[in-house]
Amino acid sequence: MEADIVVPSRLSFKKIQAYEKYPKGQSSSRRWKHLKQILQAENFQPDLPTYVNIQSPPSTQPCKRICDLTGYEAPYVDPRTNLRYANAHVFKTLRSLSSDQVHHYLSIRNAALVLK
Repeated sequence: MEADIVVPSRLSFKKIQAYEKYPKGQSSSRRWKHLKQILQAENFQPDLPTYVNIQSPPSTQPCKRICDLTGYEAPYVDPRTNLRYANAHVFKTLRSLSSDQVHHYLSIRNAALVLK
């Protein structure tokens, strides 16, 4: 018994190759645009902050409080040392620090040093 298998020349799930999509000589009309051309097409205004310029107004959102030891978000502050911490395990470590180490962590954060 013989079975004839018919396979189409281009499978629908495969990407169309560029040479099939644009035969020789037709792809020359597709050129890359320079940044200046893109900005002119978008009616770019240099006064407004966009992804192109880095100058933007300061954020209106409050800054996140970060744990001084781990770098995680810190909802708690130790009243004795003024260091921020994320959880109870970090709090135990924080209480075992010497005053020099606490001073160092506060100076990294540029916090006023008031130890009790």
